[in-house]
Amino acid sequence: MEAYLLEWANLLLRWLHVITAIAWIGSSFYFVFLDNNLQRPTSPDLLEKGVDGAMWAVHGGGFYNPQKYMVAPKKIHTRLHWFYWESYSTWLSGFALFTVLYLWNAGTFLIDKSLIDWSPVMAGASAVGFLVAFWLVYDAICRIFGFRKNGELTVAGLMIVVVAFSCWLTNELFAGRAAFLLVGAMIATAMSANVFFWIIPGQRKVVAAMTSGEKYDAAALAIHGKRGKQRSVHNTYFTLPVIFAMLSNHYSFLYTHEQRWILLFVMMLAGALIRQFFVQRHAFHLGRARNPWPFAAVGVVMIVLVIALLRPAPRATEAAAADPVSYAELRTVLDQRCATCHNAQVQMKNIRLDSPEAVRQHAQGIYQQVVITRQMPMNNTTGITEDERQLIERWFKGGALVP
Repeated sequence: MEAYLLEWANLLLRWLHVITAIAWIGSSFYFVFLDNNLQRPTSPDLLEKGVDGAMWAVHGGGFYNPQKYMVAPKKIHTRLHWFYWESYSTWLSGFALFTVLYLWNAGTFLIDKSLIDWSPVMAGASAVGFLVAFWLVYDAICRIFGFRKNGELTVAGLMIVVVAFSCWLTNELFAGRAAFLLVGAMIATAMSANVFFWIIPGQRKVVAAMTSGEKYDAAALAIHGKRGKQRSVHNTYFTLPVIFAMLSNHYSFLYTHEQRWILLFVMMLAGALIRQFFVQRHAFHLGRARNPWPFAAVGVVMIVLVIALLRPAPRATEAAAADPVSYAELRTVLDQRCATCHNAQVQMKNIRLDSPEAVRQHAQGIYQQVVITRQMPMNNTTGITEDERQLIERWFKGGALVP
């Protein structure tokens, strides 16, 4: 019953997480689009009101006219909407999902005993520590270098090094699937922390001062706007790398590769470069930036190279037909490597492999999970060998013989 309820919690939290992430990323992308497309108005009435940028758009049968004020308008006629719950809900649902799937089952999902044999509690605590540590390092880099001369280039360079080191270290300590997810969660935590610790508090101070009716120090308030803008821009570059890290842990050909940390880093960097292309593309059309196509070209080339380097070697299929494997031979492997989690008492994913009927029913799944995706056994906790994987392949291709 516990496994069944955890499956439902996994499904519902994943559903919620995806919905809130769409809302957060969508609003983030939209405001980046606005910043790069708003044009300074020439109309005297707009200039008098303090409008710094405006544009017209059509959607859903109506016209929209967003306007940006660099100082507070004289009067806000409707409710002021704050964009922050999209971020908070995404992080909270994501951490809840991480807790249910990875921390609750740390012994299964976090630990790869061939890397380090530590307790589930220690592995779980270390994983949470990585989330905190990444934010502290990133925040310190932004504080120290963010507003110096060429500060953004320095921050970008240092963060590339930090992310690369994080990819390497997590894959040295945790199971590959968990390591990929953890790197994405580390960056996503920094994104949400940017909103919670800097963007929203800074905006609240600015709004409070500008709408108080009292004289305020514009220069002192400007730093809040600069810092909020800085962290917001960082968040948009983090977005595609985070999405890739979150999705890639479903593809075992990535997280089981010997050089998986390099693959993760290269793909995340490619995502950031492609995002840079889309950010600058809007400004380029208005003559505010150079043509950003090199960023997209480099990102795409990196992805194509990874695809080429990971192409599977040709598989010999003749041996399977010529030398079929008996059910008795297969049974020995299943008893040693699979029955621990798929028996009458423990039925992970509601699957049993302790009878000929059950093996016949799940023959395709056995072949898919053990040979093709290599996801099973989970993190190879039972120590299945390459010879045994090939034996299962020969059994399946030889007709999946079952009495």
